[in-house]
Amino acid sequence: MTALQNSLLVILLHGVGSNGADLAPLGENWKTRLPGAVFVSPNAPERSSFGTGYQWFSVAGVTEENRPARITAARPAFDTVISDIIEENGFNGRLDRVVLVGFSQGTIMSLDAVASGRWPVAAVVGFSGRLATEQPLTPSTATKILLVHGTSDPVIPSWETEKAETELKAAGVAVETVIEPGLGHTISIGGADRAADFLEGIARN
Repeated sequence: MTALQNSLLVILLHGVGSNGADLAPLGENWKTRLPGAVFVSPNAPERSSFGTGYQWFSVAGVTEENRPARITAARPAFDTVISDIIEENGFNGRLDRVVLVGFSQGTIMSLDAVASGRWPVAAVVGFSGRLATEQPLTPSTATKILLVHGTSDPVIPSWETEKAETELKAAGVAVETVIEPGLGHTISIGGADRAADFLEGIARN
């Protein structure tokens, strides 16, 4: 296999009010475990409604009822970001070597990208997120998913990850979950290490 064929493109997708630079160190930490991987950590396309950082969609006034419509409306801009990164890094036609890694709202958009059937990527790693895609789900069953969540998350409760696991498995997707006792709305060292293990497995396939 060529170096490109044997590598992964890992796209790191931040949460609302944050930016790409905040997640970039995660990729830096994984480089020793995934020496052939390309890591890209973009800013979301919109300025945050709360004045700091960026957002994939606005959470001002968001409810369980209106969240799916906001995600759907955010898809074109999200897809443009992902398409541009794939093209710029030479992974066109190689979605089987692309991984989406999300935190919080980045996880929401990553899971939507797969669950809607738009992006049949190799894998998704989702930290502290939820699945909020309208049914029916139409994912590629070739995508593998790892979800990591803390039980003390005050922003998105960890049962959202358990719910996502149930719904994605019902749609035929292989899902692993790690629920971390006492962890808040963050990425722990243990969670990052578990994700690195997962990505090593994806890279070997």
